[in-house]
Amino acid sequence: MDDNTPHPTPAAAALAAKLIRNFNEVPLESFSREPLYASQGAWLARDTAARKLGASFDILPPGKMSCPYHFHHMQEEMFVVLEGHGTLRVAGERLPVKAGDVIFVPPGPEYPHHLINTSEAPLKYLSMSTREYPEICEYPDSGKYNAYVGGEGGPKFRAIQRAANTLDYWDGEP
Repeated sequence: MDDNTPHPTPAAAALAAKLIRNFNEVPLESFSREPLYASQGAWLARDTAARKLGASFDILPPGKMSCPYHFHHMQEEMFVVLEGHGTLRVAGERLPVKAGDVIFVPPGPEYPHHLINTSEAPLKYLSMSTREYPEICEYPDSGKYNAYVGGEGGPKFRAIQRAANTLDYWDGEP
């Protein structure tokens, strides 16, 4: 702040902590599952006042994928490419994406998707989504289902399996 900027009151500082995140200032967590997946990212909405919106800042290294190819049954997603270029694999197609692109992905089996960094430089983007629970994600490449209920700091319940592992409704009941 310069000398002409008023210093925030404690109430203003507390309000800012609940409403504002700067993606250039948040600590990044690294994820890697070689040889295909790697990223750095930060959950931006965590510990904010947001109730229905989720957001993260993500960096994909060259040649890596963000996550497995999937679609959501409930949540809608939006990605804003900030820097670099790559490929959006969606609905069985591969679409080029570059800095400045805004990608909209509605829920449903018509739009399985993930991002791939097909360039020689990092791909940086914002991910935003509705946080609608309970949620089921499906993974067409592996035939998995991921059912979960959200909560502060991560899912409160999660079950990942394949349809072949499904139990009978009455299994284990008296």
